[in-house]
Order: sequence, then C-alpha cells, then structure tokens
Amino acid sequence: MQRPALFSGGDAQMAAGDLGELLVPYMPTIRVPKSGDRVYKTECAFSYDSPDSEGGLYVCMNTFLGFGREHIERHYRKTGQCVYLHLKRHVIEKVPGASGGASPKRRNAKLFLDLETNSDLNSDDSEYEDEAKLIIFPDHYEISLPNIEELPALVTIACDALLSAKSPYRKQDPDSWEEELQASKHAKTLVQLDNGVRIPPSGWKCSKCDLRENLWLNLTDGSVLCGKWFFDGSGGNGHAVEHYKETGYPLAVKLGTITPDGADVYSFDEEEPVLDPHIAKHLAHFGIDMLQMQVTENGLRDNDIKPRVSEWEVIQEAGVKLKPVYGPGYTGMKNLGNSCYLSAVMQAIFSIPEFQRAYVGNLPRIFDCSPLDPTQDFNTQMAKLGHGLLSGQYSKPPMKSELIEQVMKEEHKPQHNGISPRMFKAFISKGHPEFSSNRQQDAQEFFLHLINLVERNPVGSENPSDVFRFLVEERTQCCQSRKVRYTERVDYIMQLPVAMEAATNKDELIAYELKRREAEAARRPPPELVRAKIPFSACLQAFSEPNNVEDFWSSALQAKSAGVKTSRFASFPEYLVVQIKKFTFGLDWIPKKLDVSIDMPDFLDINHLRARGLQPGEEELPDIAPPIIIPDDPKALDIDESSVMQLAEMGFPLEACRKAVYYTGNLGAEVAFNWIIAHMEEPDFAEPLVTPAFGEVASSGAAAFGIVGLDNQPPEEMVAIIISMGFQRNLSIQALKATNNNLERALEWIFSHPELEEESEPALDMMNMENNANANILAETGSEGPRIKDGSGRYELFGFISHMGTSTMSGHYVCHIKKEGRWVIYNDLRVCASERPPKDLGYVYFYHRIPS
Repeated sequence: MQRPALFSGGDAQMAAGDLGELLVPYMPTIRVPKSGDRVYKTECAFSYDSPDSEGGLYVCMNTFLGFGREHIERHYRKTGQCVYLHLKRHVIEKVPGASGGASPKRRNAKLFLDLETNSDLNSDDSEYEDEAKLIIFPDHYEISLPNIEELPALVTIACDALLSAKSPYRKQDPDSWEEELQASKHAKTLVQLDNGVRIPPSGWKCSKCDLRENLWLNLTDGSVLCGKWFFDGSGGNGHAVEHYKETGYPLAVKLGTITPDGADVYSFDEEEPVLDPHIAKHLAHFGIDMLQMQVTENGLRDNDIKPRVSEWEVIQEAGVKLKPVYGPGYTGMKNLGNSCYLSAVMQAIFSIPEFQRAYVGNLPRIFDCSPLDPTQDFNTQMAKLGHGLLSGQYSKPPMKSELIEQVMKEEHKPQHNGISPRMFKAFISKGHPEFSSNRQQDAQEFFLHLINLVERNPVGSENPSDVFRFLVEERTQCCQSRKVRYTERVDYIMQLPVAMEAATNKDELIAYELKRREAEAARRPPPELVRAKIPFSACLQAFSEPNNVEDFWSSALQAKSAGVKTSRFASFPEYLVVQIKKFTFGLDWIPKKLDVSIDMPDFLDINHLRARGLQPGEEELPDIAPPIIIPDDPKALDIDESSVMQLAEMGFPLEACRKAVYYTGNLGAEVAFNWIIAHMEEPDFAEPLVTPAFGEVASSGAAAFGIVGLDNQPPEEMVAIIISMGFQRNLSIQALKATNNNLERALEWIFSHPELEEESEPALDMMNMENNANANILAETGSEGPRIKDGSGRYELFGFISHMGTSTMSGHYVCHIKKEGRWVIYNDLRVCASERPPKDLGYVYFYHRIPS
C-alpha cells in the first residue's frame, strides 16, 4: 500500500462507513486525558515545531506528547503508537468585505480553545485558520475533524479533551511559574477617548490622592490613579480599581515599567496581568513614545539626562540603531516573564564548543536513546535547546518583499524568529523553589544550578562542565599560634569583590549623593547619574588579600582565636567565569545592587594567583574537630548575624544560613559553610529555623557539628566529602561506620565493595537536590582526584552577562558574546550586532584560556 500523502501533498481520506472499522484495532491505545496528564499540543518534544510550523504538530493519542514532522517517525518506531492528532494553523489573507474593509475569517475556532495565539498574526491584513486531523500510522490515513457522527464515541471524547486541555506548564501553586502572559481580549478592540489627554514623561501623581508611587495609566481615558493589591502588591488606595468599577474601562499600564520591550499591563475585567500586543499604539494615543521610555526606580524620567547614562539605556544600547543578525548561533529566546536570566546564561553556555559538541554534536544519539517521555530528560532538553539556538532554523532574515511592505506602510513588525524555552524552563526548574517561580532570579545562581545538573547527567565520556571546574586552595592561619591549614575545594566561578574604597571619582560621587537626596526630598526628578568608577586591579587585589575569619576556632589553641584566610588557584580552568559581587544586603536585609563601572580587561593574566601549597617553615594546625557546644537553653543561643551575612552573600538562602550558624554553635562562617554543604540536599534546607526541644537538640546538634552523636552516626563533614565524589549517602555512611570514621580507609572500603554501590538507593530527584544554587563543593580526595583541565592563567574575554535593575529580585538581563570577530547583543528575541558593548557594566564575565 502506498504511503499517502501527508508528507507529499495528496490525501488518504477514508469513506465514512469505514472509519469505525478502521479505528477498532487501535481503540485500546487511545486514551482520554485526565486531570493529571500533561498534554503537549503546542510544542514538539524534540524541536520547536508547533501547529504554526509548516508540517504542523502530531500529538500522540496515548502519551499526549507532541512531535514535529521530523521526529514523529522516531516516536512511532520506538513506541508502536499509531494514532496521532495532527494540528495545523494556516495563516491566510483577510477577504475584503462588502464595505471594502477586511472581513475576519476563522474556521474550527473551538478546536484550539486553549491554544496560545500568535498576536502578530492577528493584524489588519491576516487571520488564521485551525485544522485538526487524526493520522493513523504507518500508512498515514487521514480523518478530518470534527467528524462526530462517524467516529466512535471514545475517540470523539478523547479528541475533544485533548484539544481543550490546559497548558502542561500551568501549576496549582499561584506563586509557581505558569505559562507566559496571554493577550487580553480587550487589546484589539480597546476604545480610547479622544479627550486630548497627554501624559508627561515625569512628575506623575494619582489624580485623586496625590500618591506618587504604584501609579497606573488607564488606557481608555488616560486617568493616572494609584493601585492597591493587584499585580505587584504595592501600596496604594485602590483608586485605579474604583475607576474601573465606575467606568468599565478595562486596561491599565503601570507607569515606570514602560520600556522599548513592553510594559506591565493589567486587565481589571480579566483580573490578571495580560499582554497588550498594541501597547505602543495605545500609549502613543496619550503622547508616550515607548522607544524613548526607560524604567526608573521611582517611576520618574528626566528629559534632560544625557544620552546613555541610564543603566537600562547603556546595557541595551538604546539610542543606537542596531543591525539584526540571523543564522546559526544568532537565535533569540522569548521572554516567558522574568526568564531573561535563563536566556542570557544559555546563550553564553552554547557559545562554548565543548557544550556544542556534547549536546548538538551528539543530538541523534541523545534523541534515539531518550526515555519514553523526552520532556523529562535533561540531556534531551539540552540538545533540543542547543539545536534550536545553533541550527539557524529559527533565525531567518525577513524576505525582501516583507521589508519593502514594511517600508511602504511605515511600520515595523516584530520578527517571528526565535524560540520559546517553555519546556526547558519547566523541566530544569522543577522542584526548585526559586527557578520554578515567575520571579526574577540571579543569573549566577542559575549558572551554578545548571552546572550541577550537567554534572549529574553525564552525556558522554567527557563532561562539558569540566571546562569551568577548578581547584581553590584555601590557606587559613591562626594569628596567635601562626600555624596554618591548607584545604582544597572545587569551584566554578571566581567571585570578585567590588573595591568601593578604590573609586577614582569619589568627589563626584559625594556631590551626586547630596543632589539626589535633595531631589528626593523635593520630589523632583533625580540628577544626572554619577556611577562609581572602580579599577579592575583594585578588585583583583581585594580578592587576593587575606580575609578575617569570624569566630575562628584554632585547633592549636583549642579555643577561639583570630584567623585569616587566603584563597589561591590550585588549578586554572579552560573557561574562567568571573562574577562581580554587585549584589549585597543592606542593614535591613533587603538585597541591593552596587551600580559601578569596572574597567574589565579584554585580556586577563592571573598566573600570579597560582597556589603554592605548604611553604618551608610553616607548621600545620592539628587535625582536631571543635568541641560539641549544646546550650542548656536552646533558645538562649544568639545567632551570629555577621556569619549569616557572609554565607548569604555567597548565594545561600537566608534561612539556611541562619540554621547553619545556629546548629554549629556560632563557631564561624567556615564551620557553618561545611554544615551547609552537608545538608544542602535535605528537603527542608531553606525552611525557616525552628528551635527544637532540648532533647532533640542534643541528638541532632551533635550530628550537625560533625561529631558522632547518640545514634552513632559518622561525622556529617566526612559524609559530605564522600558524597561530593559521587557516592550515595547511605553507602558513604556504611563505609565510615565500617572503618571507624577513617576517611582514607572508607574510600578504600567503597572501592573494594563495588557491588554495594550498585545496590545503593538511587539518587534523590535531581531537582529536589537543587535547593541551593551555590555549587561550591568540598574538594574530591579520591585516588584520581577531581576532573580538572589545568593550564595557563592567561585569558581572553568572549562574553558577559549584564543586569539592569536594583536587585536580583527585579530588572532584566542581556548577554553580549563575541562571535566571528564582532560583538553581538542577545536581548531576549532580539539578536543584533553590538555597536558599543558595555563591558564595564557586566555582572558575569566569560573568559577563554589563551593557548600557550
């Protein structure tokens, strides 16, 4: 029998009377989606094909997984599933009506009741038609839908349930990340009153109560009113809501959030944040030009500010006409709502050849070996994302005819290129309390989270994350006895402190701060920004200088003493990632950002930071653990907030830091850090500290200090060292118990009992083990040592991630990467040749080793 022609242009329609008989053999494989089933009807599991793609999307009627035309055969061969629902969206030109205007035309509208619509296609000139068919493999028989009379009832119910199923990315928890915002039903037909209202660029206040914050502009009549409890929870008197109840005007935009990228829009009628595809036109009605607006901390904008002073303007290269670039490696990523941190990191990751080879180079093998549900496989989703970014398939220049049309109509249509990382984000953030939300996150923390997942999911003989891995030698010295201790740990990021005291423009900074306070008191726009200029050499010097160790316990003195710690590179990585520690905590524990300019070098030489080990004449500190300290009254133990601050600045959750300091008896940040490493995989790691009863403290506290407790458990610090080498926790404990807690003998015991490793419990779910994004782990002490790629300490800059905003909880990320001899800016979907890369304002920098 000839293969018909879904792929070759013909039809293989069956006679109506034969449909029921045709489907009988496949009825046991056809399922009706239940409430807990994930239905992927908008995206292929292996690619970014969708119903909008040329070949449409095939949804398996048994697993509810979606597949593009290129990958459907793989799923059929692997599973033997034969019945698929084929979804296709057709873009058509509108037919002129009798009045000469365009007449909307839509067919089978109910079939895609919950399918996301592409607002770009709902223009004045085009519309879309949706089509659904049942396809039976291997002969590709087609059954057009709806066909209720001829189809068996089960098939009809299954198709209807599949087509109306909710997005697989939607979660019950309101704080969890859901699918991206939907276009408001009012956006296209919004009526705007021609009342002559023009909104000034600054000095806004509520027209009813004179409040100057949390202000919302009604897009129908131009009223500026204060908000209350909706959207972002900011304070206000609710006058914007009252105005809606009085007038019925449904949409409002938050002033102070308008940028060339869009704005925060709320629908009172739909009672949720929404997208307004026509926001530029709606704002222009009131005299607001989106391209000239930038977010400011207090919602004010000064028209007299010199160009390219605002952090948002400089980093996004606003005011400069940037030329879009297309092709392999120049694919943008859609912002799902505060997902720019993910996009920036992944663009940098897949610009590195080792990651390209590991995932895109091995793509056929990874896809062929993927599990039955490839949406839940890390390597599959990494390969999918890498291919989407590097293939060029989703980054094609517009046709010449489209460009001519835009010029003739004097309009700019957003490019349709790019990929939407919904499936990748949903999987990689699963179980993580922060990354699974739709809140803004720290790009550095996400980078470490990703590297930890790469470590746990080997893709071949070499792990691509090895290019970032290096050994840190830490030298701790007791100031009283002068004895030292050398330890090593694995790290992936060089964290550089900001040496504010070395600013070269201190007089200008003092003058600016005085003017800013005066303007704030008088409710005037802020003065022209003056940014602290910090020499890179000062930051490097601050990194290399000894740091005081708070509450240092000296094993030589058997007591607390003054101690200092110095860090050096025991090895240099192939790729050096440098984080500028711009984010810190204020006195009120509110995260804040240091807005500084650092002259980051294009070429970096850190060979002078090479570790030297124990030097002649140095005497080592005795290897003695600190004593158990259990207070008579557990509640009487004060928590050392300075130690908590040190740990929190490393990126650990605040509550976890407080517990670490508490359970280690205020012995200092170093001991607390070891506690964190040993407990970071526990489910309640980041939960608030709950002071237990005295009896519970005696047992749990001893284990927390790394001492054998009442239950005869091995020291947690030793357990953590073995776990960090890749062994399971229960096997580590068993080995230590068998060797009387001798670490070296315990490792030998594990290697001499390989059968126990195979029988050990499987690792916990990898996402639940990611409660902390700081992936610093204790040094591996196995016979082969850690996987490192040591070499010269000379590097060249090839990429950097920049952050705009006042803290990691808000703002926006973009990425600049040097490709083919030129700098390119990746700003969500927009990928352009960079004219003025702001190297001095970056947050995370990527350097590649210069070959010797």
